[in-house]
Amino acid sequence: MTATSTGRSRAGQARRAPGQRPVPTPRPGVKQPATKQPSRQPSGRQRRGTGNRSPRPPRPPRIRRTGNPDRRLRVALMVTLFVLSLFAGRLIQLQGLDASTLAEQAIDQRTVKIVLPAHRGDVTDETGAVLATTVERRNIAVDQTLVPCYKLTRCSGGAVTTGPGAVGVRAAAQALAGPLGMSVAALTQKLTGTKRFAYVAKGVSPETWRRVARLAIPGLVGEQASRRVYPDGQVGAAVVGFVGRDGGALGGVELAWNRTLSGTDGSLTYERSQDGRQIPTGVSSEVEPQPGRTVRLTIDRDLQWNLQQTLAAKVTATHAQAGYAVVEDPRTGNVLALASVPTFDPNQPGAAPAADRGDRALLDVFEPGSASKVITVAAALEEKLATPQTRFVVDSSIHRADRTFHDSHAHGPEKLTLAGVLAQSSNVGTVMTGERLPPSRLYDYLTAFGVGRPSGIGLPESAGILAPPDQWSGSQRYTVMFGQGLSVTAIQVAGVFATIANDGVRVTPRLVSAVVDPDGQVHSAPPSPSTRVISVATARQMRLMMENVVGEEGTAARAEIPGYRVAGKTGTAQASDPTCGCYRGYTASFVGMAPADDPRLVVAIVLQRPVNGHFGGVVAAPVFQEVMSYALAERGIAPTGAKAPVVPMTWR
Repeated sequence: MTATSTGRSRAGQARRAPGQRPVPTPRPGVKQPATKQPSRQPSGRQRRGTGNRSPRPPRPPRIRRTGNPDRRLRVALMVTLFVLSLFAGRLIQLQGLDASTLAEQAIDQRTVKIVLPAHRGDVTDETGAVLATTVERRNIAVDQTLVPCYKLTRCSGGAVTTGPGAVGVRAAAQALAGPLGMSVAALTQKLTGTKRFAYVAKGVSPETWRRVARLAIPGLVGEQASRRVYPDGQVGAAVVGFVGRDGGALGGVELAWNRTLSGTDGSLTYERSQDGRQIPTGVSSEVEPQPGRTVRLTIDRDLQWNLQQTLAAKVTATHAQAGYAVVEDPRTGNVLALASVPTFDPNQPGAAPAADRGDRALLDVFEPGSASKVITVAAALEEKLATPQTRFVVDSSIHRADRTFHDSHAHGPEKLTLAGVLAQSSNVGTVMTGERLPPSRLYDYLTAFGVGRPSGIGLPESAGILAPPDQWSGSQRYTVMFGQGLSVTAIQVAGVFATIANDGVRVTPRLVSAVVDPDGQVHSAPPSPSTRVISVATARQMRLMMENVVGEEGTAARAEIPGYRVAGKTGTAQASDPTCGCYRGYTASFVGMAPADDPRLVVAIVLQRPVNGHFGGVVAAPVFQEVMSYALAERGIAPTGAKAPVVPMTWR
């Protein structure tokens, strides 16, 4: 009994789960307090020798272990240090490595750069008379939000007037109407609104702006501006050129010498705050603009005016399509006048067609006609193939290659010297003279006189048309001798006669004689390049022969100038019309020099497609006579007093 009880007790202790409290062994005869046993499903398996065992006591609540506080502190510290290291690295990058770059970017964002335009240089004639200049002007702008405060003592928190009468926008419009010459209604419209910047008037004079500024109208500011003006209007317009509304050069000397005239713009740089005000202690610098230099032309303004007036009158009288004229000093190459009709007013270039804004004397090409005979005859003399007294029997027509060439009028056989051939402008006699020259040699003389190549005057120009001799057709071999099958410009024709006037030396024409600095220092242009084309003897023979052209038996008696010896040549050529590929109308010309024995001036006159007359001696020679007479008197060139030797034009 005792042993059994003891055994159970040990067995029960042996089956106690770890962590459970020991269950007290009931004593015999002692009543134990009742305890509530947890419900338990009876097990179907009974251990042998144990019988029914007592229910398992409840487990105590599990105690959760918390982390080590030192470990958490170390982790938090590591994270904090990592984040701080990122900030530190970025700070080093910004303030150390990229500091200068970022500072420059910040300054750039705050910096304002205002261009200070340079004053454009003037264009003057040879005496300094102004042909183009820049006048100071102001543009008046307004902040419309401030104008209502005009004549108010307080403009916020209630307006109090200073006295009777209009105030605000209406008062400002009434005050501005007089100085600006605008209506009150128009000004009221310009001053009313919420725009912070709007133009009220543009291009007003400085004096007008000073009158406006004295009114002290809130919000009005004066903006510096300038305007290019041409005091003489159309005089020399094609030569001087013009500028656009933005001040950009668009033609003539204005464009060709734009760099010299423009100067160098300056600038004003400063830092501004977010509200647009200048920061007094910020970056501030100013570069003064360098004004442009003055370009002095070879043009004589008075002679230019006379040439344009005379040429325009003849174009109108003959109903010509256009007219070109050149006055040149053959010794220096200085172009004293260069005219084209129709022309334009450079103060209002948009009012004229684009074709009239160019210089037709440099751009338009035409067949020179008889003016080209001068080159053919000069080449024959220079090559010793003929003399002024060489005899020819000239019919009114001649057959060469596949064509028959005619003189200007029918006539029987005439006994003419070479001087007579030139004086009477015979096509047949010129062919008989020119065919003594090989085509390649004739071509060399044509190009040496400046045909088929730019003159070098320094403005946009045409090179003319002259095919090489290996491309000449059978008939062209002869037509080039008397001025067909090639094309020239007026400046090229003038250059041919200037070469003969200058004893056979061709001088490149020029339009600019000097450049003047803003301080008045003058830089003269170097002498024009020159090339000998024919000998002095040949040139003098040509001048004597061309004096016969202006004589009573020549084709240009209307070119005579009393008291002066004049030499020249007429030209009457059929005008080529590219629209039909045919000839339509005529080109009439006369080019001459005076005094013939000591030429000081060369004048070339060309009329394109005149209707009332078309011979050069009839329509162009009178213009030459009037222009040359004026030029000789205006420049003080006296007659030489020498008499011209007689050069026979016929023989028996």
